[in-house]
Amino acid sequence: MADADVVVVGQVARDLVVVVDEVPEGGGSVPVRTRSEMLGGKGANQAVGLAQLGVRVALAGAVGEDAVAADLLAQAKADGIDTSHVVRRAGATSALIIDIVDGSARWRYLEDIPDETLVTEADIDAARGALSRARYVLVQLQQPAATALHAATVTRAAGGRVVLDGVPQDRDACAGLLGTADILRADAQETDLLAGSHIGTPEAAVRLGRDVLGRGPSLVALAVADQGNMFVWPDGELFLPLGDADVVDTTGAGDALVAALTASLLRGEPPRNAARHAVEAAAATVGHPGGRPALSRRRSPGEKRADRLR
Repeated sequence: MADADVVVVGQVARDLVVVVDEVPEGGGSVPVRTRSEMLGGKGANQAVGLAQLGVRVALAGAVGEDAVAADLLAQAKADGIDTSHVVRRAGATSALIIDIVDGSARWRYLEDIPDETLVTEADIDAARGALSRARYVLVQLQQPAATALHAATVTRAAGGRVVLDGVPQDRDACAGLLGTADILRADAQETDLLAGSHIGTPEAAVRLGRDVLGRGPSLVALAVADQGNMFVWPDGELFLPLGDADVVDTTGAGDALVAALTASLLRGEPPRNAARHAVEAAAATVGHPGGRPALSRRRSPGEKRADRLR
């Protein structure tokens, strides 16, 4: 396989998504309206989104040495993702995320993320060649901050660009990661964490974004709770309010946003256009249960799409 233009360093998991009308109280039960199992985890979701958008993408992650891992890797390959840097840990169980979605589009996660499925600095060293040749590397903070920083440092040393999805709670880790990041994306809670107080208006988000630009990144995407997303770059800014999309499950919206933002920047689009594409991608993902993006490019008649695990 040709070198990937983008490498995603992140979580790989089995997603079990169940939709119910309401979540029962203790001792109660309710019927499940729909159930699906799929490749998931934040890292895999972003890699899937990039592949759907036609980007050559590789995934650096870790799974167990169980039958589930084989299915996860098979689906990732069917999605067009290079999985040669996904490590299979001997004796480990693959990560599981259960997404329970009720009739009001509220989700609840049950997570079993064994330590063995976290990416280590040694894993980054093993994937150093791919990271060094990539134009963009995406890192998220479901992994240890030290691993994310190591991946970012390797990428920057080779001249690649780093997309950081998330904000660490530790101030020292935050400063180090921001110093290596070219693009930062923060959800509403992370935006507040970054500011040290609640960011409730687009104007406050602009001020925070300008401050963050001075710490390393050249483009910042900040969510403002229940309002929209503020994008800030050195010579511009754009606030995109939440649209009127029918929301079934917000799981994966941020992953789709990051994937589309990266794909657009990779193709040389200006920040304003990339921001619009990113928000459109997020809106396209909230209309179905589960975090798997729905950003499929146009396919040839004979090309297959794999959405679910066997």
